[in-house]
Amino acid sequence: MESGIKADILVCRTEHEISDEIRNKLALFCNVTREAVIQSIDASTIYEVPNLMLEEGLDVVALKKLDLPKKAAPDLKNWNTFLKRLKNPKHTVNIGLVGKYVEMQDCYKSILEAFIHAGAANETKVNVISLHSEYIDAMNVNEKLGGLDAVLVAPGFGERGIEGKIETVRYVRENKIPFFGICLGMQMSVIEYSRNVLGLSDANSTEMNDTTSNPVVNLMEEQKTVTDKGGTMRLGAWNCDIKAGTLAHKIYGTTSISERHRHRYEFNSAYVSQLEKAGLKASGTNPQTGLVEIVEIEDHPFFIGVQYHPEYKSTVANPHPIFVNFVAAAVQAKKK
Repeated sequence: MESGIKADILVCRTEHEISDEIRNKLALFCNVTREAVIQSIDASTIYEVPNLMLEEGLDVVALKKLDLPKKAAPDLKNWNTFLKRLKNPKHTVNIGLVGKYVEMQDCYKSILEAFIHAGAANETKVNVISLHSEYIDAMNVNEKLGGLDAVLVAPGFGERGIEGKIETVRYVRENKIPFFGICLGMQMSVIEYSRNVLGLSDANSTEMNDTTSNPVVNLMEEQKTVTDKGGTMRLGAWNCDIKAGTLAHKIYGTTSISERHRHRYEFNSAYVSQLEKAGLKASGTNPQTGLVEIVEIEDHPFFIGVQYHPEYKSTVANPHPIFVNFVAAAVQAKKK
């Protein structure tokens, strides 16, 4: 009030129940109605908060303040089904998240939430084990990854930690550990396969080595003359055509999808034929540009890399199908 702010509703964070005496005092001294003092008590998961706000009547107060009609109570049946699955898992899996920003978990917030959505869909608690790719190499990779049920190689930019990501992909590919690569993670799977299966020992991305003789990941042609990099990436929703009979087709249940992107470098189309003959399949491509969006390996329990960011579209109501199937693969791997 001293700052000139007249609140209509107070939402009060608290570790303990707020007494009627305190609610009345808050209402009186903050010049709000008694019903507009809303308790926001600590919850075991943020996904409980909608139910707690419903119990406090926040929806009714907000509708009244906005002079909107109060209709039937909100239908939270699907939400509570999700919440029940989340809080009562039948399985537990350990999934490695290999990236180079693991000290800053907010960088992977969308991925972590997508694992919660997919875990609940599988009635599975997903323990995400964060691993810094800069500290993974051929000498310690078994120690770092050996006890995991599945591994996701995360997105990112720049050269730091790249070799650790490549070594991670090699390990999970050879040891049949379920693998999921997103954006840069997908590109690392292309580089790893090119080096260790196709035999192109110097294969790389021009983002990391612009003089490599085998640029299996390269800058988009229209980006090569760009000097101002702000906003020049492939951004937003792009279409993808999926080949029938592939893992991607099984996951999505359709041959046409749209996913969100945020990147500048691409799987170099000049190497697609060689890599496909060697076993790395391009199972999804953009119909306008022909650029590869999805790669996978058939002779593997679960191996998929995507150029886009599926975590951006995952919600409680619609957990992303790749995450759902990836967690299911981790459950099966643990059982075996």
